[in-house]
Amino acid sequence: MYDSISASPDFWVKLWGVRGSLPCPGAQTVRYGGNTSCAEVMCGSERLIFDLGTGARALGYVLQDQGVQEGKIFLSHTHMDHIGGFPFFKPVFLPESRFDIYAGHLVGQGLNLRNVLCGLMDPTIFPVGLEALRAKLTCHDFEAGAILHPLPGVKLSTGPLNHPGRATGYRVEFAGHAICYITDVEHVDGKLDETILRLIDGADIVIYDTMFTDEEFVRYTGWGHSTWHQGVRLCREAGARRLVGFHHAPFRDDEELDAMACELDREHPGSIMGREGMVIRP
Repeated sequence: MYDSISASPDFWVKLWGVRGSLPCPGAQTVRYGGNTSCAEVMCGSERLIFDLGTGARALGYVLQDQGVQEGKIFLSHTHMDHIGGFPFFKPVFLPESRFDIYAGHLVGQGLNLRNVLCGLMDPTIFPVGLEALRAKLTCHDFEAGAILHPLPGVKLSTGPLNHPGRATGYRVEFAGHAICYITDVEHVDGKLDETILRLIDGADIVIYDTMFTDEEFVRYTGWGHSTWHQGVRLCREAGARRLVGFHHAPFRDDEELDAMACELDREHPGSIMGREGMVIRP
């Protein structure tokens, strides 16, 4: 399950959770995995973490074993499948840890990230509150569209995505390459989203919301998600090299994803359906 694709030792992304909506463990999801959204991007010796779905639990144990005590976390948004792993992310319980957590979708909605995380750990939902987390956690709310510089030599471009409650897409540039994380976005049929085209322009890797097929999409209008077909259209227009299908529907089993992966590779050679544990290098 732990694949490594291509060869760039300094810049890579590892997928820790690739499902959307809710976890779906079981015999029919073993190869692609059942955990929800979480991706780790390494820029040299420094890391950025995107989303804290249930895949973040395993990542947290690895970071603890490695003695990692700090990091920067960027949320696409705060729906449960993207933050449900936060209370189980082991490093946030360690007093020596320091994490910056960023979100770009809450500005202008009368909300802030710390309050949302407190709500997630309200005693009616979770047995301990945010005060049980002994790490130093600093929450940053920004407006989607901002350009951030979270680490030396790293440029992080952001943009708003069309999703209920809003969401944020990201482009990470480092060492002359670009990895994009564009999940939870509903496209408009027959149109290409200009914000996404700007974010993925010439990118090496585009992790994209491929929850549905074009045939299914008509039945799920308003759900806030896209298709692998639309991902291909965007990547072709933007000159992006590799599409990585992500946020797989919980009803999608391994056999279906295998078939979709074959179609995807035919339509945009070198593209793949993301699998839990996969490491991808530009």
